[in-house]
Amino acid sequence: MFNRRQLIGTAFAAGTVAFSSSSWAAGWRDKYPELVLGIVPAENASGVADRYAPFVDYLSKELGVKVTLRIANDYAAVIEGQRNGSIHIAGYGPASYARAVVTGVKTEPFCTTVNNDGTVGYYSVFYVRSDSPYKTIDDLKGKNLGLVDPNSTSGNNVPRFILNKLHIVPESYFSHVTYTGSHENAILALQQNTVDIAANWWNSDEDSNLTRMVNKGLVKKDDFRIISKSDLIPNSPYAYLTDMPADAKAAIWKAFEEAPTKAKAAYDKLSDGKDREFKAVDAKYYETVVELIKFIDSLRKQKS
Repeated sequence: MFNRRQLIGTAFAAGTVAFSSSSWAAGWRDKYPELVLGIVPAENASGVADRYAPFVDYLSKELGVKVTLRIANDYAAVIEGQRNGSIHIAGYGPASYARAVVTGVKTEPFCTTVNNDGTVGYYSVFYVRSDSPYKTIDDLKGKNLGLVDPNSTSGNNVPRFILNKLHIVPESYFSHVTYTGSHENAILALQQNTVDIAANWWNSDEDSNLTRMVNKGLVKKDDFRIISKSDLIPNSPYAYLTDMPADAKAAIWKAFEEAPTKAKAAYDKLSDGKDREFKAVDAKYYETVVELIKFIDSLRKQKS
């Protein structure tokens, strides 16, 4: 995991599900008859909608209000949705949450996921095609780099941190730097030889964006090879608006916490069964990622 010493050295696809309107007491539900869950686009919109639909249905029934899923076209859209109050619960990446904090969004992380092996983090990796001659980043000077989104942790911010440690400025070292928009698109760009190296997220050899794409029949796993892997990154947070009532926040966390037992199939679908449970977190848990974002901003200022 990164520590401070290491770091310093809106268009949406929307889906709405039915909810149970049984005997709920008046209170926060009067103010929030609908809750919007906004998700960053780690994969294509239809894939996210399919993954989240049963979980959103479960949340609606548990919370007693309609829960609407909104899948952002880009990471910034979730940040802006929480800034303007139209997204009540956000499924961020660590860096997009940190960007929200740095830019003054009043948001509060309340949980993250625990991997099946008990770890609470993931990695940023650089992939190349298996049939390429590239063994290290040193071999890729003058080639094309594929990143994901400016607010992606594993798809942009951590890769830039890694490259900076190698004294590499991506825009001058590589012939072209492309933001592909999603983790899936980064892999597809590499598959199609649009880029020669691509950043992505990776939990383990059996759990990564690549393995999810393999399971969907989009690519073959053996066609790609990892040439660089980061330190452990804190898992992605779910965050609700800071000014929501305390009893609303408690109800939301309770629904998330109980999901692995009350709605196991829905919970497992979120990660293809690769996560064990939700874990309570707070803003302190992501302080190092906030420091990472400030560090990345300082690099941009140096270039300007």
